[in-house]
Amino acid sequence: MFERSARSRSCSICSTHAPCARPCSKSSPRPIVHQATALANLHDFKHFDRSFAQTNRLRTEGTDALLGAAREAGVRRFVAQSFASARYARDGGLVKTEDDPLDPTPVAAMRETSAAMHHLDQAVTDAGGIALRYGGFYGAPNDGTLEPVHKRFFPIVGDGGGVSSFIHLDDAAAATVLALEHGRVGIYNIVDDEPAPVREWLPVLASVLGTKPPRHVPRWLARLIVGDALVMIATESHGASNAKAKRELGWTLRYPSWRQGFVAAYASTIPADGHRAHFEAPRVS
Repeated sequence: MFERSARSRSCSICSTHAPCARPCSKSSPRPIVHQATALANLHDFKHFDRSFAQTNRLRTEGTDALLGAAREAGVRRFVAQSFASARYARDGGLVKTEDDPLDPTPVAAMRETSAAMHHLDQAVTDAGGIALRYGGFYGAPNDGTLEPVHKRFFPIVGDGGGVSSFIHLDDAAAATVLALEHGRVGIYNIVDDEPAPVREWLPVLASVLGTKPPRHVPRWLARLIVGDALVMIATESHGASNAKAKRELGWTLRYPSWRQGFVAAYASTIPADGHRAHFEAPRVS
């Protein structure tokens, strides 16, 4: 998706091997977009770091290899995928800017993952590049969240107070191109305008999918089933502000809120019988 949107402007490289620089060095050096992850078919979130181990290598060893290749090829523009949700300190305001501190005590199950994302942010910006902290992606037809929500396997845990920041894939692609063209060295949160707690957005997504509202489970039970990392995300995480990206990149979102975006992306997945629950959650104040 990102490579297609920025093909005329950049050289997207997703490999941990140095020869990946060759497509850029055959002609004049072009920007590098590092979007490499290994997130397909994730299911064991109880062992969070183990499930993200390959992606963590891409964010550490892969990033270092690409930065080295960029230096050798004379590439001056480097943009890399980072992540915004569930990373900021779990105190103070619920919506964080790029200047706010990250969580100083990540949940034990996701310490390696947190460290890998911090490594990417630091290495890329130290090298004069841009790290884009995306929100939770949505909009793909094979979105892995849809099936568990439709089957009511995705519950509201505890009070459902964990705040999520989302971004439609189309808006993420547009922000990436703008970062290539106009971004300054540093970090940008690439999220929509409406961070929201799980208890607010999850019932709306269930409604859009035409299924029943999500179940509620206590924290202790969820911890036994999915582990501490997902319980923290569902109950304690904070969201992110997109003010810097909009201001500095001139970024305008096609879907300013997941409320419009979920409908645009998933309303066509409603069953053939046309059944759709009518639910509208109140906005968080």
